[in-house]
Parts: sequence; structure tokens; C-alpha cells
Amino acid sequence: MGTAIEAITTLLTLAGLSYLLLALWGARDFAHYWRGRRLDGGFAPDVSILKPVKGVDPRMYAGLVSHCRQQYAGRFEIIFGVSSLDDQAVGEIERLQAEFPACAIRLVECRERLGTSGKVSNLVQMMREARYEHVLINDSDIRVSPQYLTRVMACFAEGRVGMVTAPYIGRRAEGGGAMTVWARLEALGISTDFLPGVLVARWLEGGIHFGLGSTLAMSKAALRKAGGLEPLVEYLADDYEMGERISKAGYRVELCGEVVETTVPAYTFSGFRDHQMRWARSTRDSRKLGYIGLGVTYALPWAIMTCVASGFALWSFSLLSVVALARVAVALSVGVGVLRDGQVLRDLWLLPLRDFFGLGFWAWSFAGDTVVWRGELFRLRDGRISHAADDPAHPTQTAP
Repeated sequence: MGTAIEAITTLLTLAGLSYLLLALWGARDFAHYWRGRRLDGGFAPDVSILKPVKGVDPRMYAGLVSHCRQQYAGRFEIIFGVSSLDDQAVGEIERLQAEFPACAIRLVECRERLGTSGKVSNLVQMMREARYEHVLINDSDIRVSPQYLTRVMACFAEGRVGMVTAPYIGRRAEGGGAMTVWARLEALGISTDFLPGVLVARWLEGGIHFGLGSTLAMSKAALRKAGGLEPLVEYLADDYEMGERISKAGYRVELCGEVVETTVPAYTFSGFRDHQMRWARSTRDSRKLGYIGLGVTYALPWAIMTCVASGFALWSFSLLSVVALARVAVALSVGVGVLRDGQVLRDLWLLPLRDFFGLGFWAWSFAGDTVVWRGELFRLRDGRISHAADDPAHPTQTAP
């Protein structure tokens, strides 16, 4: 029995090591692609930025300000959507309008609830107000550089690009004090686990065929051909679905070299767990075959288990050393080299813990179909969400 376990963990370790080598190649390919490109800086189509908001997050206002300070040759407008004018975010938007009177900022009250996803429901109604042919959707806490619009929109100058999306890193909320260990694990996972997976998919599949919620820039023509936003009002991973449908409609989805920032809250363990499980189960439903294979990518935990299973044989420590070197190389090449995320250097020692949690959440994701989103419990089936309390066939349970 022990020999069988040793053989299994060794094979899984070798498979994980192969994945790490693919991630290194994917990072190299992405960096080389963007170093060799000369984007048409003169191509600056007018664009409507759509930002659905709900409540006030610690870094939200700084993120909104960064969008108003764009050094962009074309015209742009920012449309905010709220479900109710009583929302706390309205005061922040009015403050923004007063601070940047020259910026075209509008507030839209989205009174209709078109589906379970309030975010997509609001986006459908905001889209009706967008003046320009190109639209860009991102979350309220996203913080960008002054060249963000210039670099993202220039990607539409080439080929049949229907959507442009962007990688991101996690930053702590300003004034929030030191990051909790759970927030640090979250940010570390974004830079050294999530994006390497995206770059591997990009290289193996000849480009990416999905969107990342940090940036979803698209033409209205591409969105219309893909079916519009209305069919997505029941989906949890609406960003993934938008990109996939635009890709299937015959357009390219471009992963831009521009990196943006998102906010990582000061998570407790339960908040970290809920967010990781929501991501895991939404990915499980979106990329079923690829997600099954995700478990083998955690080479470091498998290598440590191989050491234990082999009775700490010398060869297993040699294998662990090679895997650890490859894992650190991926973290540095993607987290520092591609994303310029200095937090990775600070938290590099947390990689084994992060990977064990990643493997654990991957296995746990197959044990249920509930997710927690903005404090509410939902049931997830084939990417679609419904309120768990409304499902008589499955009594409400506490989400893992």
C-alpha cells in the first residue's frame, strides 16, 4: 500500500513539475510578445467605462480617481450604476463629480432586477446609456495607471480583436494596517498561482478565450454578435462567459500587458475561505476539463507528500529541491517579472502554505455547489447561480 501511494504522489509531483516548466515558458512567451509589440498610440477610439457599484470599499475612491486622471487622446465617459440612489456609493460619486468637473461622469439608477446577478442586471441597464461604440467594464475597486486607457484601447487597432482584458495584482486597503496572513495568501495566490495558470492556458490554446473581471474592454458589435449581456444575468463568472462567448463569435480576446490593481480586504479565515471557494467552484463550472487537471499543478505539496510516502528517502528530497526551485522560479518570473509585484518577494516563504491551501480548496470544491457572494448564500449549477433558500430540492446549508 505504501509503495502504491509513493508511486502515485511521485507521478503527481512529476506532472506538477511539468506544469511549472510550462508556466515558465508561458511567462517568457507573454513577456516576449509584449516587448516586441509596437502598439498604435494614435488609435484611441471613444470609450464608455461602465462601473457597477454597491456600497463603499476602502480603496474604491482612489480607484475611481485613477480613472478620471487618464491621459487619453480619445473621448471617454464614466457611467456608474447603482440599484438604488440610497446606496452609500452615491455620495462618493457626487464627490468625484465635484472634484473632476471636466470629466464626463454619469450616475444611472438601475431599478430593474433582471436576474440573480445584480451586477450583470445593472450592466444591462447601464449599457443602454453608453454613448460610444467601445465599452470597458471593471470593478469599483480597480486602480489603474494614467496610461491605462491608451494601452488597453490600442489593442483594438490590430486584427479582429473583440475583447481586451488585463492581468492584476492584489493590494491591501489603504489605511487598513498590516495585511492579515489570509490577505497575504490571497494576494500571493493571484500573482503566483492564478496568473501563471492564465499564461499556460494562453500559450497552450494559442491565446486566451475568456475574460478577467479586472478589465473587460469590448466593442458593442462583438458583444452583440456574442448575444449581449442579457443571457448572463444568472451567471456567477460573467467575466469568463463574456470572453468565451466573444471568442466563440469569431473574435480575438487579447490579454493586455497593462497590469491593474484590485483590493484585497483584511480577510479573516472565513472570508478567505469563502472567496477561494467561490473562485474554485465558479472555475470548476466554467472550465470543467481544465479544472479537473488543476489538482496536479500543485507540485510542491505533492513533492512534500512524496517525501513522507517514501520514508524520507534521499531521492525524494532531491525531487523536492528541484520542484521548490521551479516553484520559486515561477513565482519570481510571473509575480515579479511580469506583474512587478514586490509583495511576492516579501511573502515568498508563504508559498508552501499557499499551495497546500490551493490543493485543499481544489479538492473541497467537488464536495458541494454552494458559494457565498457579498454575504449571501447561492447555489451554483453549470455556472448559473440561484439563491440557496429558493431551492426546495436542496435545503439551505452552511457554505464551506
